Amino acid sequence: MRQVVLDTETTGLDPKQGHRVIEIGCVEIENRRLTGKNFHCYLNPDRDIDEAAIEVHGLTRQFLSDKPHFAQIEGEFLEFVASSELVIHNAPFDIGFLDSELALSPSSNYSIGSFCKVLDTLVLAKEKHPGQRNNLDALCKRYSVDNTQRDLHGALLDAEILADVYLMMTSGQSSLSLREEPTRAELNFSKSRRLDPARTPLRIIRASRQELREHEARLDEIDTKCDKRSLWRRVDSLQN
Repeated sequence: MRQVVLDTETTGLDPKQGHRVIEIGCVEIENRRLTGKNFHCYLNPDRDIDEAAIEVHGLTRQFLSDKPHFAQIEGEFLEFVASSELVIHNAPFDIGFLDSELALSPSSNYSIGSFCKVLDTLVLAKEKHPGQRNNLDALCKRYSVDNTQRDLHGALLDAEILADVYLMMTSGQSSLSLREEPTRAELNFSKSRRLDPARTPLRIIRASRQELREHEARLDEIDTKCDKRSLWRRVDSLQN
């Protein structure tokens, strides 16, 4: 099963008002494993970018002025996503913009849906966590996915983060071992805490004789009510 996690950045909020795609980021997942393959490009929109959008992604018209136009990367992009399932957070936004770019292109391609299926992780998150915040930052916090590098939005970085969130959201921590390469989330889980060798030794409080007698009395009581001895004593007998 091949999936492509996708994110875009745009000049504004509505392609019907002439806004354009200025960045595309894609990350490949195959059989629930991150393959390390990705597609990424910046695009020249041939128009100004809303100030509110610049505050989100930091991309300016000057930076994008020497970047290719969508039609120039269209074939490579469609080849990367073809026959896959696109995984997108708030899919109608990104698909609406990409379909608009295809409509403006001189090619005969007209719809992303004609090349691949689409899975909306925002819809999935709302089903799993009704009544809660389900934006990408909230999901990162909920699933312990590291997004500390996300000072500004970026299509490829957001796609990588969403890939980790999606795999966690659809399989949970128990399936982390299914992937050959660890994600940032897995590395975060696997970090060990190093204690200062000069630290003050921990205080050990041992049970008193009275507490031990009460403990044994409680186990005797459990033994009288169970067909077998208490689990505690069975474990002790195996160890001895």
